[in-house]
Amino acid sequence: MPIPLFNSIASWLLKKRYHQIELFLKYPGEVQEEVLFQLLEIAEDTQIGRQYDFETISSYKTFAERVPISTYEEIEPLIERTRKGEQNIFWPTSIKWFAKSSGTTNAKSKFIPVSTEALEDCHYKSGKDLLCLYLNNNENSQLFTGKSLRLGGSKELYEDNGTFFGDLSAILIDNMPFWAELSSTPSSKVSLMSQWETKMHAIIKESIQENVTSLAGVPSWMLVLLSNVLEATGKKNIHEVWNNLEVYFHGGVSFNPYREQYNQLLPKADFKYYEIYNASEGFFAIQDRNNAEDLLLMLDYGIFYEFIPMEFYGQEDQKEVPLWEVELNRNYAIIISTNAGLWRYQIGDTVRFTSTNPYRIRVTGRTKHHINAFGEELIIENAEEALKNSCLKTGAEIMDYTAAPIFMSSNTKGAHEWIIEFRRAPDDIDYFTEVLDNALKSLNSDYEAKRYNNMTLKMPLVHQARKGLFYDWLKLKDKLGGQHKIPRLSNERIYLNELLALNK
Repeated sequence: MPIPLFNSIASWLLKKRYHQIELFLKYPGEVQEEVLFQLLEIAEDTQIGRQYDFETISSYKTFAERVPISTYEEIEPLIERTRKGEQNIFWPTSIKWFAKSSGTTNAKSKFIPVSTEALEDCHYKSGKDLLCLYLNNNENSQLFTGKSLRLGGSKELYEDNGTFFGDLSAILIDNMPFWAELSSTPSSKVSLMSQWETKMHAIIKESIQENVTSLAGVPSWMLVLLSNVLEATGKKNIHEVWNNLEVYFHGGVSFNPYREQYNQLLPKADFKYYEIYNASEGFFAIQDRNNAEDLLLMLDYGIFYEFIPMEFYGQEDQKEVPLWEVELNRNYAIIISTNAGLWRYQIGDTVRFTSTNPYRIRVTGRTKHHINAFGEELIIENAEEALKNSCLKTGAEIMDYTAAPIFMSSNTKGAHEWIIEFRRAPDDIDYFTEVLDNALKSLNSDYEAKRYNNMTLKMPLVHQARKGLFYDWLKLKDKLGGQHKIPRLSNERIYLNELLALNK
C-alpha cells in the first residue's frame, strides 16, 4: 500500500474513535459504573468472584463494603498459583503473561497479570487512542508517512511453567498487532535484545536510515539514545538526522528535569511533546491537548478507579471515593479494579485532579516515594518543580537525582540530603542549594514550617554526583534501559547510601 494512502486510511480510522471518547467525556460516572458491573459479571464464577459473591453486588457501595483493598503482597499467593498454571482464580480467561514490574529498583520483583482483554482493550487500545487524540489536535500531521522509533524494555521474555514473564514493553512488542509493527523501528528482534549497550548500537544502526516521524519511550533512556545518535552521525541536533520528526510520546518518569535538554536536541519551535501515564497494571491517562501539562483519565479501558485522599492514607479513618466524588487539587492514592483480575488494588501512585469536566490529572508521585521523616510531606511533584526552578535560576541542567532524610540525633537537627548528577553543573553549588531550599519552601508549607529558623530541619545538603553515577548504579543492579527508574525520594537512606558509596 502506498504510504500516503496508508497515512490517510490510518488517520481516518483513528479519528473515528474520537466519537467514542466523547461518550465518556460526556457521561464519565455512567461509563465507570458500567465498567465496574461488566468486570463483576465477567468474573463472578472465578474463585474471587465466588468468595465475595460478585453475582449479588448491585451497587458501588456494596462493592466497596464487600471487597477489601489489596496490596501486591496480599495477593501474591494467588498470582503465584496462576504463574504455575492454575486458572480462573481472579479472572476467567486464561492468563499466561505476567509483567515483571520495573517501577522500583527494589530487589524483589512483582509479577502483574496481563490478560488478553488487558492487552487488547487497554494497552493496545490506548496506543490507538494516543494517536487518535494527537491527530485530532494536529490535522496536518504526517505521522504515518514514516515510522515511530520505540524504546522498549531490555529484558527478554522468560517461559516459566507454561506462563511467560518479562517487562511490560517486551510483552507488548511480542504481541504487537501487525499495523503497529509495520509502522515502528527498530525491529522486534532488536527491541527485545537483553543487553542494553549492544541494543543501543543495534537501534541506531537500524533506525538512522529510516524516516522517523515520532519517538516513544521513557525520557531518561531516550535522552541517552538520542545523544548516542548525535555522536554516531556527527549531527548538531536530532532534526538533522530525522527532518520529518514531529512528536515525542513520553511517560514513565517526570519530564520536567529533562525538558531543557530535549529543547536543545529538538530545537524546532513547533515540535510536539505528548505525555502518557501507564504502568504494568494498566494504561490510565493521555495528554489530550497540545502543550498541556495534565492528562485525560481514560475511562473505558476495563479499569474501574477509586481514590484515597492522601491525608487519610493508611489511617484508621481512611476512606475511598469513586471517580464522581473526587475534588480538585487534593492528592489521592489510586485504587484500581481491572480486566486482568486486580480487585481494589493499590498501584502505589498518587495523582491530583486539575479538572473534573473532563477528568484530568497530574501524577504527583508514589505513596512510598516521598520524604516525611519530620512531618514535611515532600512529594515528587514538589521536588521536580523546585529543581526546575533552581535550574532556571542557576543555568544548571539535571540528569538524575535522589534524596533522603538525615535523621535527627541527640545533638543535631534533621535535614534532607540530595545527590544530583548534572549535565551542566551550577557555578556555585551552595547557591544552587539555597535556591532549591527556597523553592521547596514556596511550594510546600509543611516543609517551610519545619525549616523556619532551622527549628526542625537544617539547610539541605546537596552532593554533586560524578558523571555516569546513576547509570553505573542501575547497571550493578541489572536495571539498564526500558522502564527502570531512579527512586527520587525515599524515607530511608538505602538508595542514597549506595550512591554515595559509588560516588568516587
